[in-house]
Amino acid sequence: MQLDAMRESIIGAIDGSRETIVSVSRRIHARPELGKEEVFASSLLAETLEGLGFEVERGFAGLPTAFRARKGAPGGRRVAFLAEYDALPEIGHACGHNLICSSALAAGIGLGTVAAAAGGEVLVFGTPAEETDGAKVALAARGCFDDLDAALMIHPYAGNFVLTESLAMDAIELVFRGRSTHAAATPWEGRNALDGVILTFNNLNALRQHVRPDARIHGIVTDGGAAPNVVPERAAARFYVRAARRDYLDELVARFRACAEAAASATGTSVEIRNYEASFDDMANSAVMAERFRDYAEALGSGPFRRAPDSFGSVDMGNVSQVVPAIHVLVDIADGRPLTAHTADFREAAATAYAEETLIRSGKALALTGYDLLVDPAFLASVNAEFEASLGRPPARRR
Repeated sequence: MQLDAMRESIIGAIDGSRETIVSVSRRIHARPELGKEEVFASSLLAETLEGLGFEVERGFAGLPTAFRARKGAPGGRRVAFLAEYDALPEIGHACGHNLICSSALAAGIGLGTVAAAAGGEVLVFGTPAEETDGAKVALAARGCFDDLDAALMIHPYAGNFVLTESLAMDAIELVFRGRSTHAAATPWEGRNALDGVILTFNNLNALRQHVRPDARIHGIVTDGGAAPNVVPERAAARFYVRAARRDYLDELVARFRACAEAAASATGTSVEIRNYEASFDDMANSAVMAERFRDYAEALGSGPFRRAPDSFGSVDMGNVSQVVPAIHVLVDIADGRPLTAHTADFREAAATAYAEETLIRSGKALALTGYDLLVDPAFLASVNAEFEASLGRPPARRR
């Protein structure tokens, strides 16, 4: 691939820091931490960026394991790379977040080498707890991304895909309360909270016939009582309710609530309904940016990219994409094998030499795409025009 001097400097900086970048990925993979507990990973990334000349703010926006690192010329265009580093309970880095954060590190290193000369600024955000409460949701709500021109990240996957069709999601807990009594001696005096939960599941199963194909409702019982001879006075369940777009999800949640309230009415119980995790918005992909990333990745030796996988879950990057042009490109670590995220096999794949090659290549493609945003007004204008057309409003940043 023929590149000019500035782009060659980006590639050279990442290649020159390869040992550091790969070491960070391996160390974080070997020491998994749950969301909001990523003290080691957050500190390691922050220290590494500080050592490379970044100005780092730890505990960013009041989140103890979040950070923001900055380098370049303040006041110009601003491009951010987003780092995730939380792991899953019991199976560790089975979603490959060690690769996500180290690719953001690599991109920051590369673009940081030339950002000041390009008249812009590069930022790396450490964003905790993607698997649970999604720190990007809080950061987006607090306006932390409003002054960016773009936000970019990759996610490891089985295969290369330009776009992530992420579902909007609400996490909803139901707590039913009834009246306890002896289940055999005086059952007529009781009001069974577990019946409220069970009837809610039945109501939801009836609802499924009348929702759009992209909708998903799935849940578990978290409290069903203590003994079979005691009518449960408390029962609880947790659900994820998802849809392709936020507006339809809001409509679906209203119908979900009606199912729970009807169950409470029928069983003579009461129900509390609350969101127990942050709400994720759907991903508004910047195809213009994602295709530029693809072009660089393929030129650097990646396999071909397809458009989007047939199905996907929910990511807090969706909330970022609602305020600033954003990409969440899926990059291959499977090397032709069947591979599913959140499994032990995926955890092992996230620490292979093949995955590390993907990591370095992705960091380079992220950095080169970010550089184009800093120096190519026509490219940035096309990104902004696409954003405004897709969401019906300009990006948050005023230009």
